[in-house]
Amino acid sequence: MSETVALLLAAGESRRMGQLKALLPWQGDTLLGHQVTALQEAGIDRVVVVLGHQAERLRPLLEGRDGVEWVVNPDYLLGKTTSIRAGLAALKEESVEALLILNVDQPRNAETVRFLLAHHRRSDFLITIPTFGGKGGHPIIVSPTLLGDLMAITEDTQGIRAVVTGHQERTQRLEVETAEVLWDLNTPEQYEAALRG
Repeated sequence: MSETVALLLAAGESRRMGQLKALLPWQGDTLLGHQVTALQEAGIDRVVVVLGHQAERLRPLLEGRDGVEWVVNPDYLLGKTTSIRAGLAALKEESVEALLILNVDQPRNAETVRFLLAHHRRSDFLITIPTFGGKGGHPIIVSPTLLGDLMAITEDTQGIRAVVTGHQERTQRLEVETAEVLWDLNTPEQYEAALRG
């Protein structure tokens, strides 16, 4: 059976934030808990969370949740591409209808994700990227035909950007009405600004 799958990347050290970003409070939950719930409410069938730094602190937030699993990336210090590859290794290409990729420090609401998924499914594009004010954001949604390309990404080749560049003509950039697609909470200042926004 084909599934819509999300890779939620939560392996990083959160150095600039000064504390583990996945555990930051967000809308009555943690960032990690909020993200998983929002993805499922948006229609994601399977959420694969990629853990790394302090994985033992995050696993209890995921245990017992239907449709949620996690993998631990032992190489997370080598960059985000290693976490994407670790998550992809848990998938079977034939069972994936669409793949959404999002970082735990990029909180999105269910309505935004649902909107992007609907447009991706109705299109013939291989990649869907949300934009706000013409600027590209996240999550990125990709066709399962690109899983092989994604498995080959490295930090040296600019990761997902290389896949997008190689398929520009099959990429749709979808303008949305919410700036949240640009949120990337790397620092305390960015976190506080997003809370206010």
